[in-house]
Formats: sequence, structure tokens, C-alpha cells
Amino acid sequence: MLPNLTPDTALAQRLFDTLREQSFDGVGITREAYGPGERMAHALVAEAGEALGLERKVDPLGNLYLTLPGTDRRAKRVVLGSHLDTVPEGGNFDGAAGVLAGLAAVAGMKQSGFVPARDITVMAIRAEEAGAWFPTSYPGSRGALGLLRPEELDVKRLDSGRTLEAHMREEGFDPDFARAGRRALSAKDTAAYLEIHIEQGPVLEAEGIPLGIVTGIPGSRRLRKARVVGEYNHSGATPRKYRRDAAIALAELAVTLDEAWCRLDAKGHALVCTFCELATTEAAGFTKIPGEARFQLDVRSVEGPAVDAIFDVLHAAIPEIAARRGVTFELGTETGSRAAPMDAGVRAALGRAADGLGIAHRPMASGAGHDAAAFALAGIPAGMLFVRNQNGSHNPKEAMRMDDFEMACAVMQRFAAEYGA
Repeated sequence: MLPNLTPDTALAQRLFDTLREQSFDGVGITREAYGPGERMAHALVAEAGEALGLERKVDPLGNLYLTLPGTDRRAKRVVLGSHLDTVPEGGNFDGAAGVLAGLAAVAGMKQSGFVPARDITVMAIRAEEAGAWFPTSYPGSRGALGLLRPEELDVKRLDSGRTLEAHMREEGFDPDFARAGRRALSAKDTAAYLEIHIEQGPVLEAEGIPLGIVTGIPGSRRLRKARVVGEYNHSGATPRKYRRDAAIALAELAVTLDEAWCRLDAKGHALVCTFCELATTEAAGFTKIPGEARFQLDVRSVEGPAVDAIFDVLHAAIPEIAARRGVTFELGTETGSRAAPMDAGVRAALGRAADGLGIAHRPMASGAGHDAAAFALAGIPAGMLFVRNQNGSHNPKEAMRMDDFEMACAVMQRFAAEYGA
């Protein structure tokens, strides 16, 4: 029987408040990946962990580990983690909620005198929001798991133009660890990974349910720097048959993909297809036919074939649109990630923990990417708990009720205390 464990959410609240104070940028919250904001947050969490008497370690890529020792130090550990960086002008809970939930859970164990059967490690992961800073996915967690490819260290941060490797070195870390394919974590020493995260969408709030147990994390295919090239000409003097209008060609492609998405959606395939950028260039004045248009495309689903189906439509449509409109399409380099189902055993254990605590929950797929995907793809049983939030995510109005957060912490704490015991 477990003692009456209670997470220390007061500690989490104090840390949330300090994070907000230290990273408010005048509009929202900014903690840049491999930069001063993330550095501040890691130092704050490390200090809190040391005050609790947790063992502290930092791997060569900057990921932070705070461990509550278990009775069997040779047993595989349970990792509770998430990230501390944010998108520019984002919110305070995306990422940080998972790290502070882990601290609240182990702090409650310490206060009750509970010693777990195996080590429980709170992990603060670097650079999960890499998409907003570097054109790559999960460099912190994949680096820790030996999955970061050497060439990814050469990608350039979007605001500074300097490489991921340069930013790592500036922060005092060793990217050669990743170049050599070394790892700080593996399935040989990690029994499970659990991440708490705000939902980022409206489902739980709309349905009046505090928690979601994530079934899977979507894979993606992305075009970040694609463009359509036509011909600039006079908007008043050029008849339709002589036009090479890049904007209209791009609009036609967008509608074509949206209609393909609609057909897939009607057949029950869960996916999203987003033109994150759809624009002419500054050279397109008021009296000009647009000779160039640029776009970014982001297609995601837990079903890999559904993502591929959209790209099949794209590649079939481009030659036909290009021929009819007299334009060319330049798609640039494609990036993406693989879909990652969450572990059935972890999901079942989370359900039992929530039911035992009388906390309502529902299964749901994630719409966004998370570090849990990297753990799943590395063969480590992984799971996620979503906490309902208000006002969406990646914006300054991002919100989360502390009562809901406390419920998530309680489920995490029970899971960590019982898993594999």
C-alpha cells in the first residue's frame, strides 16, 4: 500500500511565478532554446532540485536530470520530463508544466518519507521548441537518446544565423557527444518516460474533462522554404492569357490540398494540413502581377499514410498547375518526423492511477509534437498526460487552472510510485 502521497504544487506555483517574472518579454514569455532564457530556467529548476536533496546531473548537451534514489539503484529508472524553452512571445505553461509537475511529484514523496522501488528522475530537456528556433525536431531529447544526426548540428538558428553546434558550445556544452552518436539514456536503463503537457487545443476544456491520456504523437512532413516563380507584369495592361501569376497558382495549390484533406477527413483519417505562410513578396506592388509567391506547408497525422496521401496530391497537382499557369514550383528541402504511438502499458497504468484517484480523463491523440515521441522511437515505453488549458498555446494568453494541474501531478506521482514496483 502506498502512503498518502500528495504532490507539492505550492512549490510548482512558486517556480511558475518566478519563470514568468524572469522571462516576460513585454508581450509574452520568451525562453530561447540554447540561449539566456532557457539557461535561466534550467538554473532555477536545478536550484530547486538541489534544495530538495535530489541528485543532479547535466549531460553533454545540456539536459538536466534530478533524481530521487530508489531502493534498487540498479533497476531501470522512471523519467518524468518535458522542456523549459518557449516559442517567442509564447506562454508560461507549455513545457514548463511537465518539468514542474515532476518536481512537485518527487517533492511530495520526499516530504512523506516515501522511497520508491526504483530511481525517479525529473528531466528538463533542452530545445523542444526547436521548430521556432532551429529547423530540426527535438534536438535535446534525441541528442540524449543518441538519435541526433551529426548534420543537424549544422542547422542555423532562425534569429541569430548561427549553428546549433555554436549555440551549444556557447552555453558550455559538447556537441561532439552527439556527433559520436553517444547517449545519456536508453531502453537498457529507463523503464518508462512520462510527460505532462497542456493540451494546446480546446477539446478537454470544451468537454469539461480535466485530463487526457495521449494515444499517440503525430508525424509530419514539412516544407519550410517553398516558392512559386512566375513573372512580374503590369496588373492593368496584361490580359489573362499572358499572365504568369505566382499568387493565383499558389492559391490553386492550397485549395487543391484543402479539398484532398476534406476527402480524407470524410473517410475518418485524422490529420491536419496547414499553409503556415502563403504570401507574395515585397516586390509585388499594388499595380503588379505577383511574379513570386512563397509558402510553408505543415502536414501532420498519427497515420503516416494520411500525411503521404496529401503529399501525393501535391506532387501530382504541381506539374498540372505549373503548365497551365506558366509558373515553376521550388519546394526546397523537406523536413519532418515519424509518428509515435504511446505505450499501451503506460497508458493503462495512467488510466488506473486516474481512476484510483477519482479523476476524470479521456483518451486523445496529440496534435503537436513532443519529446515523448523521441523516447518512444528510441524503444522506451512512453506516455503523456494532457491538462486542459484555456486560450490555446504558443501565445501570451495561454492559461491553466492550478486545480487541474494538481490532478495531473497526483496521477503522475501515483504512476511513478507504482510503475514496475
